[in-house]
Amino acid sequence: MTATGDDAFIGAVKPLVDAMGGEMVPPDEAGPDDVVLAWEGVDVVAVRLPQLADSLDHILAAMERKKGKPLADLDRKAKQEVVRILEARGAFSVRHGVETVASALGVSRFTVYNYLNREKGA
Repeated sequence: MTATGDDAFIGAVKPLVDAMGGEMVPPDEAGPDDVVLAWEGVDVVAVRLPQLADSLDHILAAMERKKGKPLADLDRKAKQEVVRILEARGAFSVRHGVETVASALGVSRFTVYNYLNREKGA
């Protein structure tokens, strides 16, 4: 692949890497936990994946940007929707996930558990 082709490939995967909170590094700097992406048999870029806890912070920040205001400023129904989305994305499988989400939403852990239970009962 040409340098221009490499740049096009990197440009194509960059939004996905950014959305995950990952970091792109040259393939020769890849560590054992990095994912090396190849195109047409040539290693083009390596992706350094974030730790799960960092991913949750990244997801919360992205949700704030999407909502246009701090998650703590949302109304109850919007906070319940955020919890539902986060549950679907596995946020509560991360250690201290409930506490992290509760803090971001400006509610107690008990309230987050209530939102989760409400979904299961609905």
